[in-house]
Amino acid sequence: MSVAKIRPMKKREFGKGVATCRRCGTSVGVIRKYKLYICRRCINEVAPLLGFKVYN
Repeated sequence: MSVAKIRPMKKREFGKGVATCRRCGTSVGVIRKYKLYICRRCINEVAPLLGFKVYN
């Protein structure tokens, strides 16, 4: 049985993994449209402050 060497993740230069949320730092569900760079969870909290209308 061999021991796997653990390498650090390589630096991403392109794609979805590059964009991170400005508020919480996650790279999952980031909205890049209009250069917002805010994840979908944070956008629900700050959308009215940014001028978006929230519909239920």
